[in-house]
Amino acid sequence: MPGIINHIAPPLKRTVPPKKAILEAAIMNPYLIIREINNRSFYEFFKFFWPEVSSEEFKDNWHIKYLCGELQKIAENVGNDKPKLYDLLINIPPGTSKTLMCSIMFPAWCWTRWFYLRFITVSYSAVLSLESAEYSRDLIKSDRYKTIYPELDIKDDKDTKSNFRIIKTTTLKPGKRPRVDFGGNRYSTSVGGTLTGFHAHMIIWDDPINPQQAISPIELENTNRWLDQTLPTRKVDKAVSATIGIMQRLHQNDPTGHMLEKKKANVKHICLPGEINDPKYAAIVNPPELIKYYKNGLMDPVRLNQSVLKDLEADLGQYSYAGQIGQNPTPPSGGMFKVDNFVIQETMPNPMDVMEIVRYWDKAGTKEKISGRTNAAWTVGCKMLKLKNGRWVIVDVKRGRWSTDERERIIKSCAEVDGSRVNVYYEQEPGSGGKESAEATTLNLAGFVAHADRPQGDKVYRADPYSVQVNEGNVSLLKGDWNYEFIEEHRHFPNSTYKDQVDAAAGAFAKLTSKRLVKIW
Repeated sequence: MPGIINHIAPPLKRTVPPKKAILEAAIMNPYLIIREINNRSFYEFFKFFWPEVSSEEFKDNWHIKYLCGELQKIAENVGNDKPKLYDLLINIPPGTSKTLMCSIMFPAWCWTRWFYLRFITVSYSAVLSLESAEYSRDLIKSDRYKTIYPELDIKDDKDTKSNFRIIKTTTLKPGKRPRVDFGGNRYSTSVGGTLTGFHAHMIIWDDPINPQQAISPIELENTNRWLDQTLPTRKVDKAVSATIGIMQRLHQNDPTGHMLEKKKANVKHICLPGEINDPKYAAIVNPPELIKYYKNGLMDPVRLNQSVLKDLEADLGQYSYAGQIGQNPTPPSGGMFKVDNFVIQETMPNPMDVMEIVRYWDKAGTKEKISGRTNAAWTVGCKMLKLKNGRWVIVDVKRGRWSTDERERIIKSCAEVDGSRVNVYYEQEPGSGGKESAEATTLNLAGFVAHADRPQGDKVYRADPYSVQVNEGNVSLLKGDWNYEFIEEHRHFPNSTYKDQVDAAAGAFAKLTSKRLVKIW
């Protein structure tokens, strides 16, 4: 405390008792009180400096105080050079201020107590990593921060988004030149980026993989390998330095799943699903005693209320919702579609009520009587309408096991019957064979609005958003002889023998909809 007084307030005579000196200094400079409160609590620091990093009104919730406290425990252990207690792994939904807390404000708070600490921060993309670093740097340069911590600044010739260094200025005696001490730094990079020559007291990885990357086994493997083999070698002192990982769950083998599978004893896992009304989410709250803070089954009734969660499930689909919100990315089992919620209608919709029409083809190349296989895949063309009232109608499904020439003839015949108002899409399988097949269909449909489509993820992942709307009763079927087989395939999906009709319908649905972006902070 005397050091704080000497820096901010005019020096007091030594004859003044220490407690009185502190009181008089606080009266002369009320910011001393704020400084002391912030130094003692990262949570109080977070609330006080919120306006410097966000234009939105601060909305408190129990998880913020809890996570700030957990981060503070790690920092105090590392800052005081004590043997590492554990690495910290946090799973929490998007939109809960996790990046503001861990990647932006946490390093800025640590430097107010241990200005020499070095950080490495990582995200799935360089853009996101640098943006967090810029916010953190702007916070340190802000008038509010400088008022409370005037001795801290960023070194002029070491001031970039990707790598900046802290300096501390100390006034020794009035009239004497201040002493400048060079402190720690923050180096920001992305997964796979270079780290040669950089070491840190604390490593923070925040969303090391995004939802699109998570559906690629190669991307998952590359990310996990980099986190395993590169980051651990970048610690200043492996017995003291700590790793903090925070992310939303995206896949069973994402970095969280990969780390938990190792069953390391020195990892503290905090798991906070957005809601626990579903028992499978309640079972994974960790530590379990945190369940008592949930209100009406909701982790954060303000940010993630029932209405918000319902919209998120519609946008994300069951599987992605289970991961990103429920922190339990388990692929759906049989019964993914509530087929009783399909609405059968007798007549075509009024053309004036239709916004857009798509026919999507899931192609298969072998004919059953030629191949001799009774389980050969089907070629399926699903025609779906998007209505102005926000509903969808499937009006026709063409399904057959045709040779390549027959298939192309039928695809063209359907395009001619459907007319120019219908956009045609056809799935392009991976590899050179899939590319050649798509090119042949493109030539076959010359003169029509036709596009090859290269979907990502497996059939279950692609069917997920479509299943939400079926289960809500928002998808109708025009009465036809194709209804029974179509419904039965959906009833048993993804354990059904065939998945081609679901895949074609999910492809059509994807082309008629656009997902809203989910804010990650």
